[in-house]
Amino acid sequence: MNVKTKDTCTIAARGNMTLLSLEEVNKMMELGRGSIHELFRKCCLAVLNHDAQDDDAMAVLNRYPDFEVKLIPRERGIHLELINAPSQAFVDGKIISGIRDSIFSVLRDIIFQTTEQNTGKYDLQDSFGLTNYVFQILRQGDVHQYGKEPNLAVCWGGHSINRVEYQYTKDVGYHLGLRGIDICTGCGTGAMKGPMKGASVGHAKQRIFDGRYIGLTEPGIIAAEAPNPIVNKLVILPDIEKRLEAFVRLGHGIIVFPGGAGTAEEILYLIGILAHPNNRDVPFPFIMTGPKESAEYFEQIDQFIRFALGDEAAKFYEIIIDDPEQVAMKMTQGIERVREYRAEKKVSYYFNWGLHIEESFQHPFIPTHENMSGLKLFADRPLNELAADLRRAFSGIVAGNVKEFGRKQVEEHGVYQISGDTALMEKLDALLLSFIEQQRMKLPGSKYEPVFEVVK
Repeated sequence: MNVKTKDTCTIAARGNMTLLSLEEVNKMMELGRGSIHELFRKCCLAVLNHDAQDDDAMAVLNRYPDFEVKLIPRERGIHLELINAPSQAFVDGKIISGIRDSIFSVLRDIIFQTTEQNTGKYDLQDSFGLTNYVFQILRQGDVHQYGKEPNLAVCWGGHSINRVEYQYTKDVGYHLGLRGIDICTGCGTGAMKGPMKGASVGHAKQRIFDGRYIGLTEPGIIAAEAPNPIVNKLVILPDIEKRLEAFVRLGHGIIVFPGGAGTAEEILYLIGILAHPNNRDVPFPFIMTGPKESAEYFEQIDQFIRFALGDEAAKFYEIIIDDPEQVAMKMTQGIERVREYRAEKKVSYYFNWGLHIEESFQHPFIPTHENMSGLKLFADRPLNELAADLRRAFSGIVAGNVKEFGRKQVEEHGVYQISGDTALMEKLDALLLSFIEQQRMKLPGSKYEPVFEVVK
C-alpha cells in the first residue's frame, strides 16, 4: 500500500515531561529500549494516525511497518525521534501541536508511569492501592483542577455511530458548553468526538477559553479509537478497569449515547457500582440519550437491564430521547447536587474518593476463552455481582472485535463461548444480534463476523 510518511523528525517535550531528573531519564531510556518499547511504538503510531478512516489496530500497524520512535536523552528532559511517521501528522514539515502534546502523553503514561510502578511505590493488590494508582496517573496527566466547581460531564457512546446520531452528540455537547460544562470521553471518534466538538462552540460563545476536553484511553484500544483533534488532555490508563474507574471518579455525571458492546459494558459497569449498598446515597447523574431514530436502541438496553438486573437497576438512570437542551439542563442540575453533597461532606470536588468500588470491578479481566466461558451469568446472583460479570462478557466481545489480544485469541481458538441461565442467555443473544443488525458492531469497510457464541 502506498502511504505517505515523513522520513525523520525530532520533537522536544512540553509540559511535565520537560522537568525530569537524570535518574528518571536514565530509567526511562532503559525501559524504552526494553520489552515495553513495542507497546510505546504502537500507541505513538495510533496518535500520529489520528485522521485514519478505519479502526483496525492491526491494519494500522501493517500500513506503517517501518515506523519507529526513539528516545533521545537530554539534560532538559527527553526528546523523541520519529522515523517514517504518517505524513498527516505534519503541516509544512512541522508536527501538529496537539499531536505533539498527545505523543508526550504517551511517553508519560506508557514509559514514565511504568518506571514509577516498577519502583514498588504502588500497592496494586488491594482496592485502595488501585484507586490511589488511578489518582496518581490522572494527577500526572494534569486533569485535576483543585478548587474548581464541579463541571465535568463524562460522555460514553460508540465510535461508529451514524450521521444523525453524531449530530445529536454535537447538539448535546453544544448545550453543555453553553452552561460551562467540560467534557471527558474515551477520546476517539463518533460519540467521543461529537460532544467535545459541540462543547467547544458553546464554550467559545461564552468566552470560556480554558475548557477541558479530556480523553481517557488504554493501550489495548487506542489504535482503534485514536485521540480526536479536540482532546487537549490525553491520559492512557493501563487497562480497561482503571480507565473505567478514572471515568467515574473524575467525572461529576455521565451521559450515554448510542453505541455497541463497549457502551453496554460501560453502562453495566456504572450500574454495578451505583447499585452497591455503600453508594446508594451518593448523587451521580446518569442519563442515556439519543435522537428519535435511536429510541429503539435505548428501549432494548432498558429492557435487558430490567430483565437481567431487575427494575431496581433502572432507578439509577434516566432516558431522554431527542431533546439535547433537556439533557444539558438535567445534567447541570445533577452536577449541582453533586457539588452540594461534596461541599456538605467536605470531600474533594475533583476526584471522588468516597465512591465504593469492589475489587471485582478493579482487577483486569483477561478475555481468554477459559475466562469467558467461566463467567457466572445467573439471575439469582446479587445485582452488583451479576452486573460485574455481564460487564466482563461485553468486555471480552469488545476485545475480540478491536483489540489485538482478543482478535488473536479468536483467530487461534475460534469464537468465545458465553453461557448462563437459559432465559438470560436468550436476552443477551437477542441484544447482541440487535447490535449487529443495527451495524453497531460492524467495523467500517468490513463485514462484521461475530466473535462470540451464546451457549444456552
